[in-house]
Amino acid sequence: MFPFAQIFDVWYALPLIVAVSLVYAATRHEEPAPLLMHALRVGAWITGVMVALFVLLTLISGRL
Repeated sequence: MFPFAQIFDVWYALPLIVAVSLVYAATRHEEPAPLLMHALRVGAWITGVMVALFVLLTLISGRL
């Protein structure tokens, strides 16, 4: 697969996911409670898509 040291590069995605989900939620809501709930849903969605793409690309690269 890939070296263990590269696993920690994934942590760079965390601030990006938080920032994107908060900004996207802020375009929809103004009050804190709905904003945070929407940001959590969007963050989970983004994380799920990224994990699915990672798994897909890992499977594809394993067959090459």
